[in-house]
Amino acid sequence: MPPPHPFHSPRTHGFVRVGAASPVVHLADPAANAAEHRRWIAAARAEGVELLVFPELSLSGYSIDDLHLQGAMTAAVEAALLELAEAARDLVVVVGAPLRLGDRLYNTAVVLAGGTVRGIVPKTYLPNYREYYEKRWFAPAGGDDPAEVRLGEAWVPFGTDLLFEVEDRDGFVFGAELCEDYWAPLPPSTRQALGGARILLNLSASNVVLGKAEDRAVLCASQSARAVAAYVFTASGWGESTTDLAWDGQATIHELGARLAESPRFALDGALTVADVDVDRIGLERLR
Repeated sequence: MPPPHPFHSPRTHGFVRVGAASPVVHLADPAANAAEHRRWIAAARAEGVELLVFPELSLSGYSIDDLHLQGAMTAAVEAALLELAEAARDLVVVVGAPLRLGDRLYNTAVVLAGGTVRGIVPKTYLPNYREYYEKRWFAPAGGDDPAEVRLGEAWVPFGTDLLFEVEDRDGFVFGAELCEDYWAPLPPSTRQALGGARILLNLSASNVVLGKAEDRAVLCASQSARAVAAYVFTASGWGESTTDLAWDGQATIHELGARLAESPRFALDGALTVADVDVDRIGLERLR
Protein backbone atom coordinates (compact mmCIF):
# COMPACT_ATOMS: atom_id res chain seq x y z
CA MET A 1 0.00 0.00 0.00
CA PRO A 2 1.21 3.53 -0.69
CA PRO A 3 2.14 5.65 2.35
CA PRO A 4 -0.65 7.86 3.69
CA HIS A 5 -0.93 11.30 2.16
CA PRO A 6 0.49 14.03 4.45
CA PHE A 7 -2.97 15.62 4.52
CA HIS A 8 -4.25 12.60 6.44
CA SER A 9 -1.50 12.74 9.10
CA PRO A 10 -2.68 13.76 12.59
CA ARG A 11 0.29 16.15 12.66
CA THR A 12 -1.24 18.31 9.92
CA HIS A 13 -4.47 18.68 11.88
CA GLY A 14 -3.05 19.92 15.15
CA PHE A 15 -2.68 16.58 16.92
CA VAL A 16 0.27 15.10 18.81
CA ARG A 17 0.37 11.33 19.23
CA VAL A 18 1.44 10.53 22.79
CA GLY A 19 2.28 7.21 24.40
CA ALA A 20 2.45 6.05 28.02
CA ALA A 21 4.64 2.99 28.55
CA SER A 22 4.25 0.57 31.46
CA PRO A 23 7.36 -1.61 31.12
CA VAL A 24 8.34 -4.70 33.04
CA VAL A 25 10.64 -3.54 35.84
CA HIS A 26 14.08 -5.06 36.51
CA LEU A 27 14.98 -3.99 40.03
CA ALA A 28 18.42 -2.39 40.48
CA ASP A 29 19.41 -3.34 36.91
CA PRO A 30 19.64 -0.19 34.75
CA ALA A 31 21.07 -2.10 31.78
CA ALA A 32 18.11 -4.50 31.71
CA ASN A 33 15.69 -1.62 32.17
CA ALA A 34 17.34 0.26 29.30
CA ALA A 35 16.79 -2.78 27.08
CA GLU A 36 13.13 -2.83 28.16
CA HIS A 37 12.89 0.89 27.32
CA ARG A 38 14.32 0.27 23.85
CA ARG A 39 11.66 -2.38 23.33
CA TRP A 40 8.86 0.10 24.05
CA ILE A 41 10.53 2.90 22.11
CA ALA A 42 10.52 0.61 19.07
CA ALA A 43 6.85 -0.28 19.68
CA ALA A 44 5.96 3.40 20.04
CA ARG A 45 7.83 4.28 16.87
CA ALA A 46 5.83 1.65 14.98
CA GLU A 47 2.62 3.27 16.30
CA GLY A 48 3.70 6.72 15.14
CA VAL A 49 4.11 8.03 18.69
CA GLU A 50 5.87 11.39 18.92
CA LEU A 51 6.06 11.77 22.71
CA LEU A 52 6.62 8.71 24.92
CA VAL A 53 6.68 8.77 28.73
CA PHE A 54 7.87 6.09 31.17
CA PRO A 55 7.15 5.69 34.91
CA GLU A 56 9.00 7.24 37.84
CA LEU A 57 12.53 5.85 38.43
CA SER A 58 12.00 3.59 35.44
CA LEU A 59 15.72 3.03 34.91
CA SER A 60 16.38 1.75 38.44
CA GLY A 61 13.04 0.62 39.81
CA TYR A 62 11.30 2.49 42.61
CA SER A 63 11.29 -0.04 45.42
CA ILE A 64 15.04 -0.65 45.77
CA ASP A 65 15.32 1.54 48.89
CA ASP A 66 18.93 2.11 50.01
CA LEU A 67 20.33 0.71 46.76
CA HIS A 68 19.49 4.13 45.31
CA LEU A 69 22.47 5.44 47.31
CA GLN A 70 25.07 3.11 45.81
CA GLY A 71 27.60 4.75 43.54
CA ALA A 72 27.54 1.78 41.17
CA MET A 73 23.79 2.24 40.78
CA THR A 74 23.88 5.95 39.96
CA ALA A 75 26.78 5.42 37.53
CA ALA A 76 24.87 2.64 35.74
CA VAL A 77 21.78 4.84 35.50
CA GLU A 78 23.77 7.66 33.91
CA ALA A 79 25.31 5.25 31.39
CA ALA A 80 21.85 3.89 30.53
CA LEU A 81 20.51 7.41 30.03
CA LEU A 82 23.22 8.34 27.56
CA GLU A 83 22.63 5.06 25.71
CA LEU A 84 18.87 5.64 25.51
CA ALA A 85 19.40 9.15 24.18
CA GLU A 86 20.84 7.55 21.05
CA ALA A 87 17.70 5.39 20.71
CA ALA A 88 15.45 8.45 20.96
CA ARG A 89 16.65 10.31 17.91
CA ASP A 90 13.34 10.50 16.05
CA LEU A 91 10.87 10.93 18.93
CA VAL A 92 10.75 12.55 22.35
CA VAL A 93 11.20 10.12 25.26
CA VAL A 94 10.83 10.99 28.95
CA VAL A 95 12.26 8.50 31.46
CA GLY A 96 12.51 8.32 35.25
CA ALA A 97 15.96 8.25 36.83
CA PRO A 98 17.70 8.75 40.18
CA LEU A 99 20.49 11.22 39.44
CA ARG A 100 23.37 12.14 41.72
CA LEU A 101 24.32 15.79 41.36
CA GLY A 102 27.18 16.66 43.66
CA ASP A 103 26.25 15.55 47.16
CA ARG A 104 22.52 15.29 46.44
CA LEU A 105 20.42 12.55 44.88
CA TYR A 106 17.33 13.65 42.95
CA ASN A 107 14.29 11.74 41.72
CA THR A 108 13.99 13.09 38.17
CA ALA A 109 12.23 13.04 34.83
CA VAL A 110 14.77 13.16 32.01
CA VAL A 111 13.78 14.38 28.54
CA LEU A 112 15.58 12.74 25.60
CA ALA A 113 15.29 13.91 21.99
CA GLY A 114 17.46 14.20 18.91
CA GLY A 115 20.11 11.89 20.36
CA THR A 116 20.77 14.05 23.44
CA VAL A 117 19.48 14.80 26.95
CA ARG A 118 17.40 17.99 26.62
CA GLY A 119 16.44 18.64 30.22
CA ILE A 120 16.04 17.23 33.72
CA VAL A 121 13.04 17.91 35.98
CA PRO A 122 13.44 17.06 39.70
CA LYS A 123 10.56 15.92 41.91
CA THR A 124 9.21 18.70 44.12
CA TYR A 125 7.10 16.94 46.76
CA LEU A 126 8.70 13.89 48.38
CA PRO A 127 6.24 11.60 50.21
CA ASN A 128 7.42 10.55 53.64
CA TYR A 129 4.36 8.90 55.19
CA ARG A 130 2.87 5.39 55.44
CA GLU A 131 4.95 3.19 53.11
CA TYR A 132 6.96 6.09 51.61
CA TYR A 133 10.44 7.10 52.79
CA GLU A 134 11.69 9.24 49.91
CA LYS A 135 13.32 11.86 52.12
CA ARG A 136 15.69 9.13 53.27
CA TRP A 137 17.23 9.03 49.78
CA PHE A 138 16.26 12.08 47.72
CA ALA A 139 16.58 15.84 47.89
CA PRO A 140 13.48 17.81 46.85
CA ALA A 141 13.57 20.43 44.14
CA GLY A 142 14.44 23.76 45.76
CA GLY A 143 15.38 27.36 45.17
CA ASP A 144 19.12 26.69 45.49
CA ASP A 145 19.20 24.09 42.70
CA PRO A 146 21.53 24.88 39.78
CA ALA A 147 19.99 25.95 36.47
CA GLU A 148 22.28 23.52 34.62
CA VAL A 149 23.98 20.27 35.59
CA ARG A 150 26.68 18.21 33.96
CA LEU A 151 25.62 14.85 32.55
CA GLY A 152 28.27 12.97 30.64
CA GLU A 153 30.14 15.56 28.59
CA ALA A 154 27.27 18.05 28.32
CA TRP A 155 25.61 20.70 30.45
CA VAL A 156 21.86 20.10 30.69
CA PRO A 157 19.03 22.44 31.86
CA PHE A 158 17.70 21.47 35.30
CA GLY A 159 14.62 22.57 37.22
CA THR A 160 10.87 22.40 37.75
CA ASP A 161 10.34 25.48 35.58
CA LEU A 162 11.44 23.79 32.35
CA LEU A 163 9.08 23.65 29.38
CA PHE A 164 9.87 21.67 26.23
CA GLU A 165 8.75 22.73 22.75
CA VAL A 166 9.19 20.81 19.50
CA GLU A 167 10.37 23.03 16.67
CA ASP A 168 8.01 23.61 13.74
CA ARG A 169 5.10 22.00 15.65
CA ASP A 170 2.74 24.68 16.86
CA GLY A 171 1.32 23.75 20.27
CA PHE A 172 3.64 20.79 20.91
CA VAL A 173 4.74 22.11 24.29
CA PHE A 174 4.96 19.93 27.38
CA GLY A 175 6.06 19.86 30.99
CA ALA A 176 6.70 17.04 33.44
CA GLU A 177 6.10 16.30 37.10
CA LEU A 178 6.52 13.19 39.24
CA CYS A 179 3.97 11.14 41.18
CA GLU A 180 3.36 12.94 44.51
CA ASP A 181 3.60 16.29 42.72
CA TYR A 182 0.03 16.04 41.45
CA TRP A 183 -1.37 14.96 44.81
CA ALA A 184 -0.21 18.31 46.22
CA PRO A 185 -2.50 21.38 46.51
CA LEU A 186 -0.37 23.25 43.96
CA PRO A 187 1.12 20.80 41.45
CA PRO A 188 4.11 21.97 39.39
CA SER A 189 2.03 21.16 36.29
CA THR A 190 -0.31 24.04 37.18
CA ARG A 191 2.56 26.50 36.76
CA GLN A 192 3.72 24.65 33.64
CA ALA A 193 0.28 25.05 32.07
CA LEU A 194 0.24 28.75 32.95
CA GLY A 195 3.62 28.98 31.24
CA GLY A 196 2.24 27.52 28.01
CA ALA A 197 2.53 23.72 28.29
CA ARG A 198 -0.40 22.05 26.53
CA ILE A 199 0.66 18.49 27.42
CA LEU A 200 1.41 17.64 31.05
CA LEU A 201 3.24 14.44 31.95
CA ASN A 202 3.28 12.52 35.23
CA LEU A 203 5.92 9.86 35.79
CA SER A 204 4.67 7.80 38.72
CA ALA A 205 5.54 4.71 40.72
CA SER A 206 2.39 4.77 42.89
CA ASN A 207 1.73 1.40 44.46
CA VAL A 208 -1.92 0.35 44.36
CA VAL A 209 -4.46 -0.09 47.16
CA LEU A 210 -8.24 -0.41 47.00
CA GLY A 211 -9.78 2.64 45.35
CA LYS A 212 -6.49 4.24 44.36
CA ALA A 213 -6.90 3.63 40.62
CA GLU A 214 -10.13 5.62 40.72
CA ASP A 215 -8.45 8.39 42.73
CA ARG A 216 -5.63 8.65 40.16
CA ALA A 217 -8.12 8.86 37.29
CA VAL A 218 -10.01 11.65 39.06
CA LEU A 219 -6.81 13.62 39.63
CA CYS A 220 -5.72 13.22 35.99
CA ALA A 221 -9.14 14.22 34.66
CA SER A 222 -9.48 17.20 36.97
CA GLN A 223 -5.98 18.51 36.32
CA SER A 224 -6.45 18.26 32.55
CA ALA A 225 -9.76 20.15 32.85
CA ARG A 226 -8.58 22.78 35.32
CA ALA A 227 -5.29 23.43 33.46
CA VAL A 228 -7.00 23.28 30.01
CA ALA A 229 -4.47 20.71 28.89
CA ALA A 230 -3.78 17.07 28.16
CA TYR A 231 -2.52 14.95 31.07
CA VAL A 232 -0.50 11.78 30.49
CA PHE A 233 0.04 9.52 33.52
CA THR A 234 1.92 6.23 33.78
CA ALA A 235 2.79 4.17 36.86
CA SER A 236 5.12 1.29 37.65
CA GLY A 237 3.91 -2.22 37.02
CA TRP A 238 4.98 -5.84 36.97
CA GLY A 239 8.36 -6.62 38.52
CA GLU A 240 8.50 -3.49 40.66
CA SER A 241 8.53 -5.07 44.11
CA THR A 242 9.01 -8.21 46.13
CA THR A 243 7.69 -6.48 49.26
CA ASP A 244 4.14 -6.44 50.60
CA LEU A 245 3.24 -3.60 48.18
CA ALA A 246 1.43 -4.12 44.86
CA TRP A 247 1.86 -2.29 41.56
CA ASP A 248 -0.67 -2.21 38.74
CA GLY A 249 0.98 -0.32 35.87
CA GLN A 250 -1.98 2.00 35.38
CA ALA A 251 -1.65 4.51 32.54
CA THR A 252 -4.18 7.08 31.38
CA ILE A 253 -4.34 9.90 28.84
CA HIS A 254 -6.85 12.71 29.41
CA GLU A 255 -7.69 15.81 27.41
CA LEU A 256 -9.75 18.69 28.84
CA GLY A 257 -11.22 16.38 31.47
CA ALA A 258 -12.12 13.54 29.09
CA ARG A 259 -10.33 10.20 29.13
CA LEU A 260 -8.87 9.35 25.72
CA ALA A 261 -7.16 6.07 26.59
CA GLU A 262 -6.37 3.78 29.51
CA SER A 263 -4.02 0.81 29.87
CA PRO A 264 -4.88 -2.66 31.09
CA ARG A 265 -3.86 -2.99 34.74
CA PHE A 266 -1.58 -5.73 36.12
CA ALA A 267 -0.25 -6.59 32.64
CA LEU A 268 2.49 -9.18 33.05
CA ASP A 269 4.29 -8.17 29.85
CA GLY A 270 3.86 -4.41 30.15
CA ALA A 271 1.68 -2.20 28.00
CA LEU A 272 1.73 0.81 25.69
CA THR A 273 -1.18 3.25 25.82
CA VAL A 274 -1.53 5.60 22.82
CA ALA A 275 -3.81 8.53 22.00
CA ASP A 276 -3.88 11.55 19.69
CA VAL A 277 -3.99 14.77 21.69
CA ASP A 278 -5.63 17.77 20.01
CA VAL A 279 -3.20 20.54 20.95
CA ASP A 280 -4.91 22.92 18.51
CA ARG A 281 -8.18 22.48 20.38
CA ILE A 282 -6.41 23.10 23.68
CA GLY A 283 -4.91 26.29 22.29
CA LEU A 284 -8.29 27.53 21.05
CA GLU A 285 -9.93 26.78 24.40
CA ARG A 286 -7.24 28.83 26.13
CA LEU A 287 -7.65 31.64 23.61
CA ARG A 288 -11.37 31.85 24.38
